[in-house]
Amino acid sequence: MVSRAERSPVADWWWTVDRWLLAAVGALIVCGLVLIMAGSPPVAERIGLPTFHFVNRQVELLGPTLIMMIGVSFLPPRHLRRFALALYILAMAGIFAALLFGHEVKGAKRWIFGIQPSEFLKPAFTILAAWAISEGARRRDVPGNVLALLLLPATIAPLVLQPDFGQTMLVCLVWGALFVMAGMHWMWFPALGGVAITGAGLAYKFAPHVRARIQNFFNPGEGGGQADTFQVETAHDAFVSGGWFGKGPGEGTFKQILPDSHTDFIFAVTGEEFGLIFCMALVALFGFIVLRGLMKAAANDDPFCRFATAGLTLLFGIQASINMAVNLHLMPAKGMTLPFISYGGSSLVSLGIGMGFLIAVTRKRPRSEILFNHEGQAA
Repeated sequence: MVSRAERSPVADWWWTVDRWLLAAVGALIVCGLVLIMAGSPPVAERIGLPTFHFVNRQVELLGPTLIMMIGVSFLPPRHLRRFALALYILAMAGIFAALLFGHEVKGAKRWIFGIQPSEFLKPAFTILAAWAISEGARRRDVPGNVLALLLLPATIAPLVLQPDFGQTMLVCLVWGALFVMAGMHWMWFPALGGVAITGAGLAYKFAPHVRARIQNFFNPGEGGGQADTFQVETAHDAFVSGGWFGKGPGEGTFKQILPDSHTDFIFAVTGEEFGLIFCMALVALFGFIVLRGLMKAAANDDPFCRFATAGLTLLFGIQASINMAVNLHLMPAKGMTLPFISYGGSSLVSLGIGMGFLIAVTRKRPRSEILFNHEGQAA
């Protein structure tokens, strides 16, 4: 046990982090490994890979993920912002490289050298938006809100070009929530609402796969996206088959025919094998992390840490909600992973960075350090 009298960086970190938040994230990671072991073997066998290929890959990627999460959580706010800016630039460069040189998968260019740069863009964008908004609220000579307004189109434009409307929607929702927190004037609401409706309408008109998914959601089988309809219907059948208590680990049958049972639809595999009660416990774990983060944001005296905590918490919570809603056929398919549960290298490592950011900005700091942080925010 680390002593309170010890003044090393590790001891200082241990006594200032939110250990409840840390424990909840750890529990989620353990659940993810168990559920990947349940949902991924049939997919691996179907494509000619060793049975536990995805399990082994997830375990291998957990090392870098934990290193990034813990390492980033040591950073003070000043260095955190610099790291986020560097990550944002690298992620944007990766997105443009994927657009130019990446291989096309299901009509989208999102990957370059096996990496999905847009995953790393999300936590970096959240930190930068929180930085801009907090600076605008603190200093009249800094056009923080204008910078945040410019940051949004600069971020979503390359995402739309890929196209990746799921990530675009997620980024916009987090940005909108931060602006509401900042006390946005009511006159902005109709303007931003009009832009959102126009964007959704253009996506529906000019993006065939978006139109197909929406039509299939409201009129199954009529939109032309039979693969999405099949997965959603199979996921629904998996929940029904599992009942309250599930069939037992490894006993599920619908994962044998569910193409994305290890990624987008792992929640359905969870429902069949572990039952509705376990699914509700998993939802409660996600809910605990979200509520804990929002409570920490409300109690934080540092404007930057307050906005960053709220933004990162909402980024995590909205992504989880979208994935589970798709599995339950409550919204059209989005192709979004369930945080720390779904298989995915880029997703897992980026979530580790995002949680590292969250742990860093929720650490307890003396008021003198907060004042110093305010003085150095421009750095």
